[in-house]
Parts: sequence; C-alpha cells; structure tokens
Amino acid sequence: MREIATVGISEVELGIIASSVIWVLVAITILVFVHEMGHFLAARLFKMRIDRFSIGFPPTIFKKKVGETEWAIGATPLGGYVKIAGMVDESMDTDFAGKDPEPWEFRSKPVWKRIIVISAGVTFNMLLAAVIFSGIKMTTGEAWPLATDDGLVFIPDSSIAAQDIGLRTGDRVIAVDGRSLATVRSPRDWAALSDPFTWDVERAGESLTLTTAKDIFPRSADASDGGVLGLGIYNWPATLGQVQEDGVAYDAGMRPGDRVVAVDGEAVVLWLDLTSRIQAADGAALEITWIRPATGERFNRGVMPERMEDGQYRVGIQVAQTHERYGPGSAIVAGIADTWTFTGAILSSLRNIATGRESVRESIGGPVMVAKIASEAAQAGAAQFWRLVALLSITLAIVNILPVPVLDGGHLVFLIYEGIRRREPSLKVRMATQQVGMVLLLVLMAFLVFNDLDRIFRFLQ
Repeated sequence: MREIATVGISEVELGIIASSVIWVLVAITILVFVHEMGHFLAARLFKMRIDRFSIGFPPTIFKKKVGETEWAIGATPLGGYVKIAGMVDESMDTDFAGKDPEPWEFRSKPVWKRIIVISAGVTFNMLLAAVIFSGIKMTTGEAWPLATDDGLVFIPDSSIAAQDIGLRTGDRVIAVDGRSLATVRSPRDWAALSDPFTWDVERAGESLTLTTAKDIFPRSADASDGGVLGLGIYNWPATLGQVQEDGVAYDAGMRPGDRVVAVDGEAVVLWLDLTSRIQAADGAALEITWIRPATGERFNRGVMPERMEDGQYRVGIQVAQTHERYGPGSAIVAGIADTWTFTGAILSSLRNIATGRESVRESIGGPVMVAKIASEAAQAGAAQFWRLVALLSITLAIVNILPVPVLDGGHLVFLIYEGIRRREPSLKVRMATQQVGMVLLLVLMAFLVFNDLDRIFRFLQ
C-alpha cells in the first residue's frame, strides 16, 4: 500500500476520513436546511420579508438573489441562518434602529406571530424526525433478533448497564415490568415501562426481583452496550439467519434456520456464546454441531474461522431475525412514538449531565464524533444513516430551544418577556446578549472538538 509520506496517512485511511467528512456534511446540510426552512416558511406565512437564506456561515461561496431573498451557501458548514427584516439576530444588523417599524418587518408583528416564527425551526426538526422514523417503518419495517422462549440471557463482560441492573449470564428473565423479555424490544416498549421497573429473574433455582430506574436507558446509550434496548442483555438463540454462500460455514453445510447446539463438544444455547467461542479459538479449527429443525437432522463438522481485516474471526453466519411490517397508518403512529420516546431519552440524558450523574466529557460529542458516527451509519446502510439523521434532528431541536442567547430559545425568552411586560428589551441589551451568546457558542464548539479528539486518542492508546 502506498503511503502519503508527508502526513503518514495511508490512502485507505484518507478515504475513510473523506467519507466521514462527506457524510457528516450531508447530515448537517439536511438538518440545517429543514430547520431554517421552518423559520422561512413561518415568516413568509406572516408576510415578513426574508433578506437572506444561508446554509453555512461566511465566507460565502455561492449566492443568488430571487425576488427579495438572497439564497447563499457559506464555506463554514456548521449551521445556517435566515435573515428576517427587522430582527436582531446573528448578523448583528441594526440598520433599522431609530426607524418606525415597516409592515414587512419582524418587529412590527404581534408577539404570538414572532413566537411561531422563532419556534418553527425546532418544530420542523421534530417533524423531520417523525417523518424519517415513519418512512423507515413503512419501507423496511423493523427487524429483531429471535428471542429465547425461556428468557435465558447472555451478559458480556462489557455490558455495563446489564451488570448495573444485576443480571448475569445464565439468568432466566421471567418478566420485565410484568411482560415477557421477548416483547420488550423497541424504544416504544421502554417508554411504556414503569419508573422504576422490575425484572423477575430465576438464577440457579432462586427467584430474584431486580429494580431499575428508567434513566438507565440514556446512560447505556453512550456505552453502546447493544442487545435488548441497548442494555447489553442478549437473549438471542444460536439460530442461523443468513449464511454467506462464500463463507466457511456454508461450505461446511450450514444453512439458514439451522441451530448450533455445541462447539468442540461443549453445549451452546445462546448466539453470543457461539460467537465468543469463535473469537476465543483465535483462528484454530472448531468442531461445530448443529441441528436442522425442519428435518430433525444432526450435523457435526470441522470449521476453520477466517481472520478479517478488523482482526475479528468470522465463519459467515448471522443471527436469525424476525421482521415486523407496517402499513402507512401504523408507520406514522410508530414514527411519532419513536420521536417522542427519543426526545424523552435525550432530555433525560441532559438532565443527568446537568445534575452531575453523567460526565460532560464522556456524554457529549462534537463534530468529530458526529462525523465518525455518520460515516459508520452510512456504511451500515441507508436505514441506519437516516435513523441517525432523525436522532440528530431531535438533538438539534432540543439544543436550539435552550434559553441561550443566539439560539432560538434565547429569542423566545425575550419574546416571552415582551409579552408579559408589554415592551421589548432595549436594543443595547439584545445586542450585548447576542455577542455573549456567540462567544459562548465558539467556546463550546472548541471544547467539543478538543474533547472529541481526546476521546479518540484515548481509545486508540
């Protein structure tokens, strides 16, 4: 492989970096365009003049005036803005100061109309998330790994959340908040749980009841524990879904629907038990025993795992899944429910950060982490990428509604003040807070970038 000697980055690594940058730009552009289009359409609804609609911040690399509005693309793709005549915003334009309000200006409209205009960006971001979730449900449905009939679970050593709950490999989860573990799969399912909720567990013949607070879900999301609801709980039987035709498992005779029952003579019941033994063999040949439920046949063959580029070993099998399909109506209902549930989870996570229950450095990601995650989601498929865009859209809406100067929430604070006091804050106060807000945002962005890089470097060590 040729190396780019000046920076010590291989062409493959450079390609990965380029892919990450492209996908994060695509995601940010979609989110910013939808957000600003919300402001634009609401302002036009109330006959306000739009001077500029910009995706990205200066310097400007493209602009074209259509009617009264200049449409522009900035070279700094970390946001955007709609410049509404007669409004104090990030442009810091105060040419209207000292003049009587014109009918087409933002400041001439009733407070309730201005509140709608300011809130429209956040509203459109939430609508975008609901539309994306609904679209995914309608086009691809949802796929869930098969679940064990008796609630038997496998808990990897890395499953922090599951261990916090108190679950161990070999436990049989009889019920979660009175429901079978096999039916607790989606964000909508966790939203329906009590707070706190209980786990009825059987361990070595003993019955246990474990209690868990619902905020375990946002805490576990950062750890990426996977499994049931991201808690690191795996109740997947060792049943084969897809078997790659060019893989060693297929050559040995394995087919979709087969169930592995032993590896090197030791019984296997759960999927992660099977995959962990494949990794533990470190490339050595394995004797795998499986049955074919359709015919009752039993097979016992030697399989040589293949080492992949990521250092992991594979035999070319995937866990069996069950698919749930949605019609248009049920997809819309499910999409709205997912949007509501994820909004609650993100708000809960922010509350935990504010109260010190979660680390700011470990819980908040900046543009570097977003680029990394967006690239990984794009490589995993269109559904995963759009699901990430939906989550980022919810996050953008929540962040923008915070009562911070420059953000939509900061403008709302001034409008609410004006609605109560019947007079708007002075222009001097509004300009000062805008400037303070800009400084705070720049400091926050610098912190997020350095924090992202620090987390990546610590992970690579």
